[in-house]
Amino acid sequence: MNRRILLTALAAAASVSRVQAQPQSAEWSPDRPIRLIVGFAPGGSTDITGRLIAQTLANIGQPALVENRVGAAGNIATEHVARSAPDGHTLVVASMGSQAVNAALYRSLPFDPVRDFVAVTLFVRSSNLLVVHPSVQARSVADLVAFARANPGRLNVGIAGAGSSQHFAAALFEHRADVRFTHIVYRGGAPAMTDLVAGRVDLVFSPVVETLQQFRAGQVRALGISREQRSPDFPDIPAIAETVPGYSFASWLGLFAPAGTPPAAVQRIAREVAAGLRDPQIRERVQALGYEPVGSTPEEFAAFFAAEMPRVAELVRLSGARVE
Repeated sequence: MNRRILLTALAAAASVSRVQAQPQSAEWSPDRPIRLIVGFAPGGSTDITGRLIAQTLANIGQPALVENRVGAAGNIATEHVARSAPDGHTLVVASMGSQAVNAALYRSLPFDPVRDFVAVTLFVRSSNLLVVHPSVQARSVADLVAFARANPGRLNVGIAGAGSSQHFAAALFEHRADVRFTHIVYRGGAPAMTDLVAGRVDLVFSPVVETLQQFRAGQVRALGISREQRSPDFPDIPAIAETVPGYSFASWLGLFAPAGTPPAAVQRIAREVAAGLRDPQIRERVQALGYEPVGSTPEEFAAFFAAEMPRVAELVRLSGARVE
């Protein structure tokens, strides 16, 4: 781990103490609409989930509006929020990629992903499915590992660009299983899945949210899921860790506010999101997207994020991801 990533990880750990030390104060209520800034295009999984999270804030006293500021792998949106007034009215819908991966991937950023933000809530986690084209003879993770070891580089894996969840999940699998694939790089997860369905690539480690339609239609075959244990939503799909010990990969989405945002605002927003995610209708819609609802406290999210920084930095190192 290089010195910059080490310092970032230490700063993340220090932020946990800052969150825990924040004093409790009177109940906070917004006096104008709350803006949830999304760094990705309308209609994508992050945007759709951000709009569901906006619904969890329906009882906060002001509308919660989603605003898309697209570009630079989420950095434009993140910088905008970092420079916004720390008053609880502007938050970023952050992904693992935009808040943690970019810190390790970019040589310099116009914001500090730790010092310029306060963690509000981790609202969903997402696993990846190891899916193959039906023509691939492997019927299990063990079959796939055996074939890949006997035929290094023969299997093509589709990845949605350097630093994507597909890239990290595949690289981690190669490392843990001692196999080698040929990486076929796409400009996003959708074209990678299109080519998998067409048989132009053999396998993809695709986020559940991007795979459900093809999996349910029988267009791809799922060999495993990247959770530590089987998912209650897909109990018949083995955890990859059952065959490849120690393998686990998950991405996530959460809310961050600008540093200096009043603790009362942070706590109130986190409580509203958590309560909203317990609503059966919203929870069902989140799960239908392939996400696992969480709804953490700010303290829990700060601790989680502090642990994520070195984990993600190691994934960047293992994958060899670079910004072109």
